[in-house]
Amino acid sequence: MKRLFIVRHAKSSWDSPYLSDFDRPLNNRGKRDLPDMAKRFLETGYQVDLIIASPAERAWTTAKGFAETLSIADEKFLDDERFYHAGTSTLKEVISVVDDSVDNLMIFGHNPGLTSLIGDLSDFNLYNLPTCAACGIAFNIGSWQQILNTQGEKFYYDFPKSRA
Repeated sequence: MKRLFIVRHAKSSWDSPYLSDFDRPLNNRGKRDLPDMAKRFLETGYQVDLIIASPAERAWTTAKGFAETLSIADEKFLDDERFYHAGTSTLKEVISVVDDSVDNLMIFGHNPGLTSLIGDLSDFNLYNLPTCAACGIAFNIGSWQQILNTQGEKFYYDFPKSRA
């Protein structure tokens, strides 16, 4: 059994027109939602063995916030430039080569790729993965390589306004 947790970065700031898209930080709402969502995930009791994040500022900051809340060691936290605005096929390729000793993988990235990935890997029809939302999909597989040709079952979904 493998579990994949897909998390979109928290809300980012558009205040500085001179910053590149890659360098945009979190805005005030993102800074507020991040610790709340990380704490809510921690309270589920789900384990995370490895985090892979887009190195873009907003995704990396979101992933680091979750890693700190979940007490994920630095060596279990990776960034991968291929996650920056990646499509479904690229995301699946990166996931497919994760070491099979990892049973619970959490990834952080961007839309529309993450929403498409959820639709491709499960029967959860989601129009748009909100900022700082998390979706968990379970797979009855023994190797991440099998993610290229299989579907799983959504077992977890939470987003900042779900408890508003």
